[in-house]
Amino acid sequence: MIQATLNGPYDKDRHPRLPLTVDELSSDVAECVRAGAHHFHIHLRDDTGTETLDPDVVNPATAAIRSGLEVAIGLTTGEWIEPDVDKRVDWISRWRGVDYATANVSEEGFERVMAALRTAGAGIDAGVFTVEDVVRLAKSGWLHQVMRVSVEPFVTSANAREVVASIHAALDEAGSKAPRLQHGDGDATWVLVEDALKRKLDTRVGFEDSTLLPDGTTAASNAHLVSAAKNLEERITPV
Repeated sequence: MIQATLNGPYDKDRHPRLPLTVDELSSDVAECVRAGAHHFHIHLRDDTGTETLDPDVVNPATAAIRSGLEVAIGLTTGEWIEPDVDKRVDWISRWRGVDYATANVSEEGFERVMAALRTAGAGIDAGVFTVEDVVRLAKSGWLHQVMRVSVEPFVTSANAREVVASIHAALDEAGSKAPRLQHGDGDATWVLVEDALKRKLDTRVGFEDSTLLPDGTTAASNAHLVSAAKNLEERITPV
């Protein structure tokens, strides 16, 4: 599975076609579906352009973006959007129509966020950045309750493969059986996409992670990045 990560916490200074509004996101999703992506990770904004987890924004926006397409819509639960854990958990528990969301294990209260996602009927994607995150997830009791583990270290291309190998080893040792999605950002983006495909893992591409194609040129759109990942997938021999 190649997931399209359309915007992240960024603005249009990152790329002029980075989608922010519901209309822009809806158009982008439709383009990416045509390019071969059916799973999405999106950061939603309110009317002021500020990231939000408010169900009064999330619920109608998710329905509009889906617009009858056979797609899975995923969101973030990042604490930077709403630092108050109680308020964040309350909002997430009232989400409807969200297929899954990433709960970052490095953030305080991630267990409560995971419980709120369950209440909302959304799949739990455990975001692990480090081996220490894997240990925290295992100790929390949620390791075997998540739908997926996203291996997403903050690394450079120089040490990306080494770091993800250590995280995968820790997950194996902990007994994790959930599907895994692996990705990086910046100059590690395509290194970890290729590594994920070789490992037969899910991965992701999009303006949240990088605006560049594998050859270093700027992508025209998120769909352009999806197409590049699909082309790479066809050329990769799994190991």
